[in-house]
Amino acid sequence: MLTFTEAQLMGWITPILWPFLRVLGLFSTAPLFSTAAFPVRARIGLAFLVALCAQASLQGQPTVALDSLAMLGTLVQQVGIGMAIGFTVRLVFTTIELAGELVGLQMGLNFASFFDPMSNGQISAVGSFMNNIAMLLFIAINGHLTILMAVMKSFDAFPIGGSLFEALARAQIWQLGGDLFASALWIALPMTALLLFANLTMGVISRVAPQMNIYAIGFPVTLVAGLAGLALTLPMMEQPLVSLMEQMMSRLAGGR
Repeated sequence: MLTFTEAQLMGWITPILWPFLRVLGLFSTAPLFSTAAFPVRARIGLAFLVALCAQASLQGQPTVALDSLAMLGTLVQQVGIGMAIGFTVRLVFTTIELAGELVGLQMGLNFASFFDPMSNGQISAVGSFMNNIAMLLFIAINGHLTILMAVMKSFDAFPIGGSLFEALARAQIWQLGGDLFASALWIALPMTALLLFANLTMGVISRVAPQMNIYAIGFPVTLVAGLAGLALTLPMMEQPLVSLMEQMMSRLAGGR
């Protein structure tokens, strides 16, 4: 008859339980994994598979008893850190989407907004287009593997049994949010400058030739200029996305 002690059960369960909770917290907030098209059962199964495969690289982690008071704090820490990593990745996508919103505002297409079932909110046509392009680039550069690597490296920076607030303070996610907002303005700057030049040109034409109906030709001109700017800047979209992902990895995986 096989018998097991409580210490043996804790030694078998806890090495998988805490990484499982951290990865599951990531899947609940990270783009691509948290979409409605990704079933909840598939998220749970994939999180368990990732935690199981990561056991070889997570040796030496402290064991927390499931019947102690420290268990509740450790549970909150694991889920909170995983959700923080997923939220940071979502900020990267929000940067690209914000750049699309700024461009759509200059193009006059912000009125073409619709309900996005993936994000459960209103989004403009240009913002949705930029978000989809960022999602495709994210998959093409193996971003989904990058965030899984960030979760695994986060166990070195934020080990099991620490404080969630201390981990968030070291990661400085609020400072990363400010940097991402500035990055969104830089991404939208070339297209915004192009559209500003088009508007200035039409303003000069309206003064030189007042008989022209500038309102009739203004919208088609800005629309064509905006589409041309998107076509020219899309091939250069990979570098900002890679740079933002590296910045996210350095803060969360490295703890600085």
